[in-house]
Amino acid sequence: MADVTVLGAGIFGLSIAWTCLQRGAAVRVIDPNGPGAGASGGVVGALAPHVPENWNDKKAFQFDSLIMADSFWAGVHEASGLSSGYARLGRLQPVADDHALGLAHARAETARTLWQGRADWQVIPADGLDWAPFTPTGWLIRDTLTARMHPRQACAALVVAIRAKGGQIVADGPHSGSVIHATGTAGLEELTAHHSRTVGNGVKGQGAVLSHAAPDMPQLFADAIHIVPHQDGTTAIGSTSERDYDDPKSTDSQLDDVIARARAAVSALRDAPVIERWAGVRPRSRSRAPMLGAHPLHDGQFIANGGFKIGFGMAPKVGQVMAGLVLDGVDAIPEGFRPEASY
Repeated sequence: MADVTVLGAGIFGLSIAWTCLQRGAAVRVIDPNGPGAGASGGVVGALAPHVPENWNDKKAFQFDSLIMADSFWAGVHEASGLSSGYARLGRLQPVADDHALGLAHARAETARTLWQGRADWQVIPADGLDWAPFTPTGWLIRDTLTARMHPRQACAALVVAIRAKGGQIVADGPHSGSVIHATGTAGLEELTAHHSRTVGNGVKGQGAVLSHAAPDMPQLFADAIHIVPHQDGTTAIGSTSERDYDDPKSTDSQLDDVIARARAAVSALRDAPVIERWAGVRPRSRSRAPMLGAHPLHDGQFIANGGFKIGFGMAPKVGQVMAGLVLDGVDAIPEGFRPEASY
């Protein structure tokens, strides 16, 4: 008998399971499609913070989670012997004009307080940098909070770590103990089906992997595109955000446009071959924040959903908060993350 049953083996489900196991609970993860079968099996892996201004619970939660990521993924690596591809190497962004330059300097000041001296937001000259996006002003924003990981490798490492710790990951089985629904888009569709309005929906994203090795370089964010060098000698780029789509797993001209914009922004990528094209659907709640807490439909059970684009970045803190809730009854969920914010 499990103390905790997690329904769904995406990044939220696996992270919650791992954290509960570390707390000494017996854990069973159930997913008929297998681990990382949905959006968590993507290719990009950008763990990027919101801008350091207009601080709120969501930004504070994300900051805490990004800071926790170092120890979280180190623990997974130690237990599994597998790399998640995690590294906090920072990020470079172009500064478009004088107005944007003023904002960038202002944010550097607020980051000193909001980021508690644990990461920096800086404005630096682009001169002499070979790995950088084109910037019209000659200035770049550099932050040291942004990190990268490889989504598929991260899920695979979590699976091995969970099993090494005695946890189960199965296609089916009994729901014993505290039950947590981390079922992604399907879970949001279930909520919507029992409500008079849309509670959440799937948003399709398309990304690509290029054969370009820059494993020790920072991420780049240019023309609304994440450009993420991975330790395996590839560089991932993405992604689209499509509310309307016919085929959730097909790629098309929208990805072609993403690739073209990445090549235009970064000269080093202009001749890099495309070695994979990927598409998947990410769960987005109506509030755009994760949904954590008591499940609106299943009495006495819990929900952890709505990771959308920031699921991997939020995962360490989501695991901590949900483990505290189900194992100790400690409710540390921000108001904006509660299911009623979307339901």
